Amino acid sequence: MPYSLNGRLALVTGAAGGIGAAIARTLAELGARVALAHFDTAGGAMDIAQEIADAGGTAEVFDADLRSPTAPAELHAHVQDRMGPPDILVTAAGDYPRTPHGDLSRERWDGCLALNLTAHHLLAQAAAPAMIDQRHGRIITIGSVLASTGRHDLADYIAAKAGLEGLTRALARELGEHGITVNCVAPGSIHVPAEERVVLDSEAMEKRQLVRQCVQRRGRPEDVASAVAYLAGDEAGFITGQTLRVDGGWVLA
Repeated sequence: MPYSLNGRLALVTGAAGGIGAAIARTLAELGARVALAHFDTAGGAMDIAQEIADAGGTAEVFDADLRSPTAPAELHAHVQDRMGPPDILVTAAGDYPRTPHGDLSRERWDGCLALNLTAHHLLAQAAAPAMIDQRHGRIITIGSVLASTGRHDLADYIAAKAGLEGLTRALARELGEHGITVNCVAPGSIHVPAEERVVLDSEAMEKRQLVRQCVQRRGRPEDVASAVAYLAGDEAGFITGQTLRVDGGWVLA
């Protein structure tokens, strides 16, 4: 990658594993200091922080349950106190609960939206004032191609991710005049370690997925991280309000 994030501070949520960890590593490789936010996965987050430190970077770990209404603002305040105000915010934390729509309780619905949509809004709200003062900022939300395709048993998750794309466009309108860009990266079928725990027949699932795609391989967390890193840099300063699908051509329209 020919671009640099030297001097930048990135707050990455969901940074203990999978896509979030790949994003944190990539931003650190490009020179950003990184605040790694996680929930109840301190071991994984510390491992990522150590990897970054071993490679010559700087990373600190923060624990936050972003389902709590006060946690996003508290997380941002803790990062600002220890590391300074982030000028890159990547909201990658999320959950993927599978429940048939007919069995979806109000409690489960509210919990899913709290983490997969509301927390993104509250984090952006907390980060924006310092970015406005600096006249520079990058907010990158992590969505999903399922917001466009739909899928069984994921009504709450898909509703949240569709809302996240709308939030991204709204914030791009509001914050652009202050030098802040806001974009969404929507991964497709990305192979992460957690998949092994929930997929009964991974080989059959992979065959079904590749039929949907133009590129005939599974996505990797690093594919998503590369897109995020580009949007975080100065080279993407004229791109805002967009949803970039990293899906191997699954969704073409």
